[in-house]
Amino acid sequence: MEFLSNLYATTGIAMMTLSQATMILVSLFLLFLAIKKQYEPYLLLPIAFGMLLVNLPAPVSEGIMDKNGLLNILYQGVKYGVYPPLIFLAIGASTDFGPLIANPKSLMLGAAAQLGIFGAFVGATLLGLTGSEAASIGIIGGADGPTAIYLTSKLAPHMLGPIAVAAYSYMALVPVIQPPIIRLLTTKEERQIKMTQLRTVSKREKILFPIIVTIIVTLIIPSAIPLVGMLMFGNLAKESGLVPNLVEHIKGSLMYVITIFIGLTVGATTNAEAFLNLATIKIIILGLFAFSFGTAGGVVFGKIMCKLSKGTINPMIGAAGVSAVPMAARVVQKVGQEENPSNFLLMHAMGPNVAGVIGSAVAAGVLLAMFK
Repeated sequence: MEFLSNLYATTGIAMMTLSQATMILVSLFLLFLAIKKQYEPYLLLPIAFGMLLVNLPAPVSEGIMDKNGLLNILYQGVKYGVYPPLIFLAIGASTDFGPLIANPKSLMLGAAAQLGIFGAFVGATLLGLTGSEAASIGIIGGADGPTAIYLTSKLAPHMLGPIAVAAYSYMALVPVIQPPIIRLLTTKEERQIKMTQLRTVSKREKILFPIIVTIIVTLIIPSAIPLVGMLMFGNLAKESGLVPNLVEHIKGSLMYVITIFIGLTVGATTNAEAFLNLATIKIIILGLFAFSFGTAGGVVFGKIMCKLSKGTINPMIGAAGVSAVPMAARVVQKVGQEENPSNFLLMHAMGPNVAGVIGSAVAAGVLLAMFK
C-alpha cells in the first residue's frame, strides 16, 4: 500500500494545484478559439499550447521552463529582444507600402490610432503602476504583438506573459471589437462614402521609401531602429526585386519558425503563479481600453479628414490605423460592403494599416527612450 502511495505521489495528478488546473482550462479555451473559431490560429495555437505545457505538473527543476528546459532556452530570443525584430523583417518583406505612398495622409490616421497607447499609459499610471509597466501595457493599444513583446521584454519582463497574451488576443479579436466602435462613431452616410482609386506608385518610389523612412526615424528616434530598421530592410529586399529567394525565405520559413518560437515561449511564461493575480486583470482591462481607444482615435481623426476633404475620405479607414495587418483593413472593407456592396475600401484602408505598423514601432521607440 505504501508503495502505491509513493507511486501516486510521483504522478502529475498528485502534483497538480488548483491554480495550474485553472490555467490548463484557460489554455484549452484558447485552443478552442484558435481551432474552432479560427481566431489568429498561427499565433493563438502555439501560445495556448505553450501555456498548456508550462502549467502541466513536472518534477522540481525538470519543468520545460526551468533552467536548461527546452522552452527556457528558446525563450532567450524573447528575453533579449531578438525575435520581434525578426518578425518585423518578415512583415517588411510581405508588405506593400504602395497605398501609404500613394496617399501620405494615411500616415496621420496611423498616428491617430496610436492614441490608445498613450491613453492606456495614463490610465495605468493613475492605477499606481510604474512608468515602465504603464508603457508596456499601453503598447497593447498598437495591436501589434511583436512590438508589445519587444517593449515589455525591455521595460517590464515580469509582465511579459499576460501582456503578450492580451496583445495577441486583442489582435485575434479585431473582427469582434472594431465593428461596434466604427458603427458607434460614424453615420450610415459616412460609412457609404466611396473613395477614388489610388494613383499608381512607381518602383523607384517603393525602393526609396524604406531607405528614407529608416534614415528619418533613426535620426529622430534612435531607439526605434531595431524594429523599424528590420521592417524597412525586409521591405527594401522585396521592392528591389533582386533577391527573390531571400525574400521568399524571410517571409516564409523565417517568419513561421520565429512565430513558433515566440508563441510557444510566450505562452510558457504564463505559469499560474505569474498569471493569476490582480495585475493580470488590470492588464487585460487596460489592454482592451488601449485597443478600443486606439480604434476610436483613428475613426475620429478619419471623421476630421472627411470634413476637411469635403466628404471624399471614408472615416472608417481610420480604424485600420491600428497595426493588425491586414485584419484591421479587412474589417473596414467588410463593414463598408455591408453598407454599400459596391464599395471597395481595402486598399484605402491598407494605407493607415501599414502606417500603423510604423507608428507602433515608433511609439515603442519613444517609450523605450523615456523609461529604459
